[in-house]
Amino acid sequence: MKKVLTITTLVLTVLVSCKKETKTEPIQITPSPPKEAEIVEPAGDQCYAWRSDGSVIEMSFNVNSHQEVNGKLSYNLVGKDKNEGTLIGNMKGDTLIADYTFNSEGVSSVREVVFLQKDGTFVEGYGDVVTANDKVSFKDKSKLKFDQKNTLTKVDCKVE
Repeated sequence: MKKVLTITTLVLTVLVSCKKETKTEPIQITPSPPKEAEIVEPAGDQCYAWRSDGSVIEMSFNVNSHQEVNGKLSYNLVGKDKNEGTLIGNMKGDTLIADYTFNSEGVSSVREVVFLQKDGTFVEGYGDVVTANDKVSFKDKSKLKFDQKNTLTKVDCKVE
């Protein structure tokens, strides 16, 4: 009886440890083209955040009647240096395209950021970049990928 119990336990252990790991491709979403000259009233301050395992991305901004965006963005990712700075750009349809000017380790930098607005959230775009005139920009915005695992959701704005 002990042999049968030992063999059964061993077989079950081997079967459980042989579980296949499945890799799934992240779901990609694509931005909609801008609509013809919409007149949109200013939306006031908007705040969004993403939190996961101690990492935080926070974005707050205001959109004026000309669809110009002005705000703040900060990245505090586990294992990386925190950086925070200003966000200046435009809403083009459902896409926020802006220059992010930030300080990290005492050095000021500028990089282009793109966020896709989807169902009341913002999803950050990523892709190939080029550096010119001390600014990092996307090589081809039409080829950006928007991975929903890094979705910033609407939060209450902090009173400073």
